[in-house]
Amino acid sequence: MRVDPCYFCGRPAYPSKGIQFVRNDGRAFRFCRSKCHKNYKLRRNPRRLGWTKASRIQAGKEMVCDSTLLFGARRNVPQRYNRDLVNKTLDAMKRVGEIRARRERAFYKKRMAGKRAREVAQARKLVAENEHLLPRLRGSELRKIEEERAMAAAAGMEIDEDERVRNEAVATKWKSKAFGGEQRRLKVKFDGDVVEE
Repeated sequence: MRVDPCYFCGRPAYPSKGIQFVRNDGRAFRFCRSKCHKNYKLRRNPRRLGWTKASRIQAGKEMVCDSTLLFGARRNVPQRYNRDLVNKTLDAMKRVGEIRARRERAFYKKRMAGKRAREVAQARKLVAENEHLLPRLRGSELRKIEEERAMAAAAGMEIDEDERVRNEAVATKWKSKAFGGEQRRLKVKFDGDVVEE
């Protein structure tokens, strides 16, 4: 069974699935689905559409130079049927699939390394540029932040700004009054558990 790649997006186009278009000069184009066929007829460039393999390769999101990719190359050399050869080929296909999956995971991890730090740096830059849009802190809040920093410096540990903001948000979550006089009512059970009403 030959599984050709889709001419437009690069996904596998399985036999009896998708569309095959044969041009007047005899060249055959396999498409995995009607979406790819329509985009081909509209003369769209696959490198400009983010969901195609060509655009992912161009953006550096797909492996290009790897020995496991050579196994998918088309070979038109007929072989006489041999049961041992078929079993060996099937085992090799499984093994190549495992190796390729492992290498793709490693490629992804390497590509995504430092992404969180870059996002945090970008967010801090955005906040620094648009500081005038943020609500101003009261003097008591500023003093509290300075005291926390001083205590952390005296203890010799660094305070994470994001963690502090998260803790304050959790602490003030129950203080907000949506409709005026709402309060949390707690009920103490006989066995000592406290339950919110």
